[in-house]
Amino acid sequence: MKTYSPKPREVQQDWYVVDATGKTLGRLATQIADHLSGKRKPQYAPHVDTGDYVVVLNCAKIRVTGNKLQQKLYYRHSGFPGGLKQRTLQEQLDRHPEEVIRKAVKGMLPRNRMGASQLRKLKIYQGTEHPHENYNPKPLPGFEN
Repeated sequence: MKTYSPKPREVQQDWYVVDATGKTLGRLATQIADHLSGKRKPQYAPHVDTGDYVVVLNCAKIRVTGNKLQQKLYYRHSGFPGGLKQRTLQEQLDRHPEEVIRKAVKGMLPRNRMGASQLRKLKIYQGTEHPHENYNPKPLPGFEN
């Protein structure tokens, strides 16, 4: 008997939507990363992108535990000497809340071209409206409201 290997053209990619209101950041990010990489599908293979598309709504309304709003730091560098900048999680949520979820999910995906293509299937919006209604996204399993 031969081992089944999925072909990229055989993979069925679904669309899922999740409302991030009141959801814990890390728990939400792990579920999203699993769906983006396709690990919840029976035809999963590590060398083929079998993942689905995920649309996240209300990204600014996520929840974190402990004192992470004041203590968790996000760094970036301009490339010049002394160009290291930092923001707390609260400042980042005020300025660019979609980047908080994107960074959390990116850290859980592979560090290669396939991880980059999986991250492109993540769509994050601050409000409840999104332009992907024609794909008929289903609620993300485990996060139905």
